[in-house]
Amino acid sequence: MNPKFHETVPAPPAGEGIDSPYAWKRLAASFALMMFGGSGMYAIMVVLPQLQKEFSTGMAGASVPWLATTLGFGFGAIAVGRLSDRFGIFWPSVGGAIFLGLGFVAAAHAKDLWTLTLIQGVVISFLGGAASFLPLVADVSHWFAKRRGLAMSLCVSGNFAAGAIWPPILQWLFDAIGWRDTFIWVGLACMVAMLPLTVFVARPSPVGQSLPPAAEGASSTRPLGFTPTALQALLGFAGFCCCVAMAVPQVHIVAYCTTLGYGAVNGAHMLALMLAAGIVSRVALGWLSDRIGGLRTLLLGSSLQAVALALYVPFDSLGSLYVISLLFGFFQGGVVPSYALIIREYFRATEAGTRTGIVLTVALFGMGMGGWLAGAIYDLTASYRNAFALGMAANVVNIAIVVWLIARSRTKAAPAYAGA
Repeated sequence: MNPKFHETVPAPPAGEGIDSPYAWKRLAASFALMMFGGSGMYAIMVVLPQLQKEFSTGMAGASVPWLATTLGFGFGAIAVGRLSDRFGIFWPSVGGAIFLGLGFVAAAHAKDLWTLTLIQGVVISFLGGAASFLPLVADVSHWFAKRRGLAMSLCVSGNFAAGAIWPPILQWLFDAIGWRDTFIWVGLACMVAMLPLTVFVARPSPVGQSLPPAAEGASSTRPLGFTPTALQALLGFAGFCCCVAMAVPQVHIVAYCTTLGYGAVNGAHMLALMLAAGIVSRVALGWLSDRIGGLRTLLLGSSLQAVALALYVPFDSLGSLYVISLLFGFFQGGVVPSYALIIREYFRATEAGTRTGIVLTVALFGMGMGGWLAGAIYDLTASYRNAFALGMAANVVNIAIVVWLIARSRTKAAPAYAGA
């Protein structure tokens, strides 16, 4: 971080500081940016069956662009997080909007699966959509103290809003004009919509401006008795396991419905339903996290996610899949925001962008690996049953780590954030 940059930031005008009306306007703009920026993540989920057919590959091969997508979003989040910690989120958001649009257009002209994978990972994700995902959550955390958990959950719900809106639209357009022409129009639409929204995040964050204690974050050099690096690594591994489990139904529900004979349209509707339900749970658990803290909220969300994931194993009728997908969305929606809140509880505010990016990049790698492994397991067994079992096992590991951290929190000093 560059302290001199923040020292030169003037105090905001009345009504434009922490917990102010401007903070809520900025949150709304961040939500909208994330909703459009998430299009690249969900487009690759919906197009997976068509890639498998067009490029004559197995489910694992068709899932490789998804793996590249998660890696691009993750490593891009680290890069943008470092930039936003130092210079603010405005210029990364402008660049992200431009590259996202150009990436969609380039992907539409890909001649083979590996070219598409490269474009998806580097242009659409790393240079494009990454700026409209995790760094926005870290940025929003600086603008709220009293309702930080709720605000961060509302912000990251923009990604689930993308998942609720884009899959049905994309599937309809795929059927009407093909996936390549759809990618061109979606890219142009995102660029046109996102560039004006960046104006609302132009003001530098208030980090360094005589913040109240709740906004500054923790200052302990031994959070939960660990070194900061060790706690960050442990949170990253917990997120990896959690997201391996989360990826199985999210990434493969469209393909799963296709293999069961229910059609891609039903799968796209289930994905949209799942992610729409996730918005509700993110808001609810965000409200709860302001009262019980990030760790306990994470434990609740992870435990409920494991219950819903287990239901996919014995039930595969069309009606039951709609119900289970709805439940899965409700149960897992608040998980990802909990990691970002934990980071703000146990680490310094000036490190929020970088540390959030690193931890959730590892989690996103779990999403990528979970999606790829589910495809590989299907290719080997011609069934998704074992893929769901793998997800359940990873979820159990995640829960064990969180329980351990909660136990340590009872014997270690509470974070500076506690009680805010």
